[in-house]
Amino acid sequence: METYTIFKDLAIIIIFAKLFGILARKCKAPQVVGEIIAGLLIGPSLLGLVQQSDFLTRMAEIGVVLLMFSAGLETNLKELMKTGPVALLIACSGVFVPLIGGALLYMGFYGAAPWGSEEFYKAVFMGVIMTATSVSITVQSLKEMGKLKGKVGTTILSAAIIDDVIGIIVLTFVIGFKNPESNPGSVVLSTVLFFIMALVVGFIVYKVFKKLDERYPHTQRIPILGLALCFFFAYAAEKYFGIADITGAYVAGIVLCSIQDSSYIDRKMEVSSYIIFGPVFFASIGLKTSIDNVSAGLLLFSAGFVIVALITKIIGCGLMAKLCRFRFQDSLKIGVGMMTRGEVALIVAQKGLSVGLLTSEYFTAVILLIVVSSISTPIILKLLYTKDKEGAAA
Repeated sequence: METYTIFKDLAIIIIFAKLFGILARKCKAPQVVGEIIAGLLIGPSLLGLVQQSDFLTRMAEIGVVLLMFSAGLETNLKELMKTGPVALLIACSGVFVPLIGGALLYMGFYGAAPWGSEEFYKAVFMGVIMTATSVSITVQSLKEMGKLKGKVGTTILSAAIIDDVIGIIVLTFVIGFKNPESNPGSVVLSTVLFFIMALVVGFIVYKVFKKLDERYPHTQRIPILGLALCFFFAYAAEKYFGIADITGAYVAGIVLCSIQDSSYIDRKMEVSSYIIFGPVFFASIGLKTSIDNVSAGLLLFSAGFVIVALITKIIGCGLMAKLCRFRFQDSLKIGVGMMTRGEVALIVAQKGLSVGLLTSEYFTAVILLIVVSSISTPIILKLLYTKDKEGAAA
């Protein structure tokens, strides 16, 4: 691809993403819905104005990392500690129910497979894909509604981070059972070591940033160093511990959320994220969608895959939230907020392709799940919050 083509692609993405984002807000829907629809429109499925490329993939990755860093900066640490045990229970339930649901769906379409067979692991892997939660779109929606710092928003964020860690462990165990050369136990160890590292290094970094903030308040060096910390944690999480980079970015935000200038850092991050990286990330979801070579049988399976994935997340997370004494309305919000799938589901699916647990035609079902959940979650969340507000006022 010619170097100058990227400028044309970026111009089209930014114009369409912002135009459809404004239209979405006019229609009382979150802006991210419009940006995802814009990606569908300009992508290869419809107009074909922009093709997915490695450059755009990297830009989108930076976008989601910045978004999760911003979410960490906006987190109320005291509320996070308070909701931690509850979030763990919600995350565990939100992994277990979709895992079983996905495996049963595959066996329902293609027949029950004996334990330990190739088809059995393929069925289980369908469930593994469903376990992944992509909280970035939910985060943006909650931020637009001013609900990110509340108990429900913090619980969703905490549960989603824990959900991804559990999902990665489950993925590694499934691959490990299929391939005896891999060692699932090493992933559990790596995960524990990452959070120990985050705790130790994070405490030291927090003290350093607190001193710098007291000496140089509201200066550009604080956000610049904060951005460097975000990228370092994202890199270290993936490179040395096998944890998703977005988890590292979120932890970096958590480290800095209690310093005096955390909101100042967040405002500076918002500029680049809002103007370019955010639109590229959300539009890229639509760009990855292709409707070529879709058969009737695959379309039926894809529809079932989407329905089961959404419902099992709502049931698993929402029911556990209700058991943890959340109100019914808040339990439903948590279940809906956790049902979004995005970059984590893509990473899991691509890993399945590489090890032979997923064939290319089923990738259509994964893309469809990501698109449907990414568009429907912000809309349903907005409706739930609006209805809850009207009920409280009445």
